[in-house]
Amino acid sequence: MSVSSVDVELFKKMVINGAINLRNNREEVDQLNVFPVPDGDTGTNMSMTITSGVRELESCESSSIIDNAKVLSRGALMGARGNSGVILSQFFRGFFVGLKEIQHNFLNVEDLIACFESGRKIAYKAVTEPVEGTILTVIREAYEAVKDEAENFETVDELFDRYLRAASKALLNTPNLLPVLKEAKVVDSGGAGFVKIIEGMTLAVHGEILEAQEAKKVEKSKELKFKNLYAINLEFELKKPSYFDAKELKATLSLLCDSISLERKDKNVKVKVNSNRPGRVLEIVHKLGEFTNLEISNRKIQAQAPKEESSLVKEDKETMATAPKKHFALIAACFGEGIIQTFKDLGVDYVIEGGQTMNPSTEAFVEAIKKVNAENVIIIPNNGNVVMAAKQATGLVNGINVEVLIAKNIAQGYASLIGFNPDGSMEENLESMNAQIENVRSGEITYSIRDTEIKGVKIQSGDYMGISCGEILVSTKERTDALKELLSKIISKDAEVVTIFYGADVTLDEAALLEGICLEYNSNLDVEIVPGKQDIYSYIIAVE
Repeated sequence: MSVSSVDVELFKKMVINGAINLRNNREEVDQLNVFPVPDGDTGTNMSMTITSGVRELESCESSSIIDNAKVLSRGALMGARGNSGVILSQFFRGFFVGLKEIQHNFLNVEDLIACFESGRKIAYKAVTEPVEGTILTVIREAYEAVKDEAENFETVDELFDRYLRAASKALLNTPNLLPVLKEAKVVDSGGAGFVKIIEGMTLAVHGEILEAQEAKKVEKSKELKFKNLYAINLEFELKKPSYFDAKELKATLSLLCDSISLERKDKNVKVKVNSNRPGRVLEIVHKLGEFTNLEISNRKIQAQAPKEESSLVKEDKETMATAPKKHFALIAACFGEGIIQTFKDLGVDYVIEGGQTMNPSTEAFVEAIKKVNAENVIIIPNNGNVVMAAKQATGLVNGINVEVLIAKNIAQGYASLIGFNPDGSMEENLESMNAQIENVRSGEITYSIRDTEIKGVKIQSGDYMGISCGEILVSTKERTDALKELLSKIISKDAEVVTIFYGADVTLDEAALLEGICLEYNSNLDVEIVPGKQDIYSYIIAVE
């Protein structure tokens, strides 16, 4: 199939196909985590980012390809999660920027190469210190390959075939550019997610429309996190649709629904789907014709459904709207009911639930900034993979002084709160809070999901690992042994305070032993034990 240019209809099909291809393979991308910990979520973050863009794209009724690229960019920007998700949103923003000078309503080879170039430029600008061997490298080298061979491409399909080959080659080379990937024997997860999107787009150019597949089986520990559950059942008949392609409609609906059934009934089509956005589903099908015999019902959510939003977080949302305008407010991304309560007790005004296993979106931070109703706002991300989305949000609000504190884990964010003065200036608070971060040593205990060796530490699947400041220091079969060895490495003689948040999997009997274990390494410590109730991480430790 030879394609000379991309019109609006094909553009939409390409983006949707890219999103579906990533969604179908997101768990494969998730498992490319450098650390063998059960919180790899790059594939999920990127999938949610592009899906947010696709939802806006589907709502766009304009016939202008520039307008469609604009709403895609905006949707991806607001839905961006995790560092790779933010970079992906900036690539699509760059793609849109590359269209601004185009006078015609289609994209030819020259136009697309200009968009790839603009996407590369803006993606790199989004990162303060770009690192090669990441998604950025894949985006750059794919562009450079088609730029160098631009005169050889007569059709769009030839261009995309070459762009995909170059991106795939760049991905395979990422371990040679980033030693940590080579040691972990994985390619870059963000780059892998990008390749899946481009692969899906390329398939669409060749006329192959994908359908969303059922989620693959994963480790039990991951099922809670990734299972997509749709609570509303819709059944209706689509009357004599003027245009109907079952495969295309399934592809479109698959990003909003599961259990999609389309059945011909004379000249009508009987539709059954499960979705969390019934209104949007009906908007899409209404464009094809009138629907009748509509039935909507709730489904029973399976036992493994993600937890409902914490009542503590709901309380924030309900009270902020009526609160008077404040001089200062703090926003934090937290997980675990006990950790959330601790941050609130220490002065955090608004908690976005998530961070370690479900990174909040840019839109979640924008919403939080608006709700706190303050002149000055400090965001505490508590996770290195949340920082970019938080920073992106600061540029989307007007009239509010917003800064992001570089707190890359719960321990750092917890320690920083001691340095906050609600009556101080932004500069004074950032200086004081950063000083507290520099004065804390962090530690976490979690378990391994695969065999590997990192910086001389041999790790087997199922081992308990002790991690400090982004480095695996300990790996043992027994959790208590891992905790003791980690504490021996991070508790110094001059340490004064140790705070341990223990997780949902830790018994009260185990928790009762924690203070005594800490005092073995420094008898002068003030030890605070907090039931954090967090998942995945048995212990989160702050040593000050």
